[in-house]
Amino acid sequence: MKTLSQKKYYLTAAVVCLLAVIGFVYYYFFTGFAICSETKHVYIDDDDTADSVYAKIAPYGCRHGMIAVRTLLRHQDYDSHIRTGRYAIEPGDGVVSVFRKLKNGRQVPCRLTVPESRTVDRLAGVLSRRLMADSLSFLNALTDSLLLARLGYDTCSVMAMFVPNTYEVYWNLGAGQLLERMKKEHDTFWNYNRMHKAEAVGLTPNEVATLASIIDEETANTAEKPMIAGMYLNRLAAGMPLQADPTVKFALKDFAIKRVYQGMLTTDSPYNTYRYAGLPPGPIKIASIKGIDAVLDRVNHDYLFMCAKEDLSGTHNFARTYKEHQQNAARYARALNQRGIR
Repeated sequence: MKTLSQKKYYLTAAVVCLLAVIGFVYYYFFTGFAICSETKHVYIDDDDTADSVYAKIAPYGCRHGMIAVRTLLRHQDYDSHIRTGRYAIEPGDGVVSVFRKLKNGRQVPCRLTVPESRTVDRLAGVLSRRLMADSLSFLNALTDSLLLARLGYDTCSVMAMFVPNTYEVYWNLGAGQLLERMKKEHDTFWNYNRMHKAEAVGLTPNEVATLASIIDEETANTAEKPMIAGMYLNRLAAGMPLQADPTVKFALKDFAIKRVYQGMLTTDSPYNTYRYAGLPPGPIKIASIKGIDAVLDRVNHDYLFMCAKEDLSGTHNFARTYKEHQQNAARYARALNQRGIR
């Protein structure tokens, strides 16, 4: 029969062992994990396994924390339930906190800036570098007639749906989901005030974006854009072709052209505004917000022609008559010839 002293001994030993186990568990699973002094982000995609996730977070975790993470990854069946996304590892995060983020899909959004891309393939490439889906997925969505029709667009007008702003989105957002999000942002952008102004100039939002895209390519001078918008609107009202050089470049898919020659003007494309009157079937790039607002707040005047200034400042000379326009064009051509621009 055990004496009282023996019982106390065994009880003490049990308590010591229990405290040791608690201390061990606390040290490995609940003390600080992150060794970084600032927030770091880990990107988990469809191809990841438990081992590759371990490798991705390893640079940001302490040695004993990584041992605990590996234990959790193996014994919590993580390999069968990997959640894609962008996850934050923050200073002070513990092992359990980090693991719960990964296991429960508690990702953080990223900031996506929609660029003023000229073509859907270029847009798809940019999006694929900033989000999880690859460029082919985005390109397929941007050219999916059924998906676009459901959103109210087609393959020509889809670029009008994008407003070049910065948005908070989840990194693993699918291509189709992104388009749906952009449609919501588009509808928010086109508020009552902008819709009212569009009606006043006699254009739909898609047509405004199309004209704005041409104006954006004509000049980088924001102050001049409402003047150019007024000139193009005068041409549309008069039934005159827009005769915009950027549309020829778009039709030829050659954006490096510095000088548009007469032979290029016969290019057979609905985007060639020298050959076909009215607006092209869609934007020639994602229009800037300043370009859109320039159309909506166009300057009312009676100019019908414009030509780049001979000082190559990027601004334009405006004319009311074709004769005056020819004189402006001649000065500009001489300036190009003198500088050897072909």
